[in-house]
Amino acid sequence: MANIHPTAIVDPKAKLGNNVSVGPYSIIEGNVEIGEGTEIGSHACIYDGARIGKNVKILQSAAVSNIPQDLKYAGEEAYFYVGDNTVIREFVTLHKGTVDTGYSKVGKNCLVMAYVHVAHDCIIGDNCIIANSVQVAGHVKIDDWAILGGGVLIHQFSTIGEHCMIAGGSQVSRDVPPYVMAGNLPIKYSGLNSVGLKRRGFTNEDISTIKDAYKLLFYSGLNTSDAKEKLISDFDNEYVTKIIEFLNISQRSLIKK
Repeated sequence: MANIHPTAIVDPKAKLGNNVSVGPYSIIEGNVEIGEGTEIGSHACIYDGARIGKNVKILQSAAVSNIPQDLKYAGEEAYFYVGDNTVIREFVTLHKGTVDTGYSKVGKNCLVMAYVHVAHDCIIGDNCIIANSVQVAGHVKIDDWAILGGGVLIHQFSTIGEHCMIAGGSQVSRDVPPYVMAGNLPIKYSGLNSVGLKRRGFTNEDISTIKDAYKLLFYSGLNTSDAKEKLISDFDNEYVTKIIEFLNISQRSLIKK
């Protein structure tokens, strides 16, 4: 059974799992599914299309699955997915997808801090930390284990690779490849996220190999296409393979050194 505060407004069509709690003055619309053990704080708004996992915490005044701020949105059915064990802090706004993809998503075990905005058609992976006031424009992809410092602004259609760390206040207008630190204005490559990689079990040998790959990519004088071909020919490493895969799917130009 769900524990619903008497001042909350919950559409009877909404599907709430066991041990869901809903705080004072919150609103939950009808086309909503919330997994067991999830906590909805006071004054939160959970709109049609929300698909919220188990043991999620959504704090006061957050808005999940609101309609996109996109002129092409015409009321089509769309969704916002929140993975298990994720924390959505106060005043976060999460907008569902448009006809382009039909959904937006924040993965499992993420921490999304206060005042973050995630726009339509975005995909944020698992185990990410998105610090206060980060603003994510439409069609952005952020891969697993990324960490974004406070106040980061991300341009639409940008991609941020796995295990990256982006310095607070940065403006991300180019794609950020995996495993790196990036920051400054304009944003640029600032070395490897070595501390984060070590914490997640990367060996010293793998970190050294990744570093060599980025020396080739950023310091060899080769253009990106030629550097990618040399990465393919010179490296036999699963993490360098992921860098190559990232280069293959990148829609925007890469950050510079």
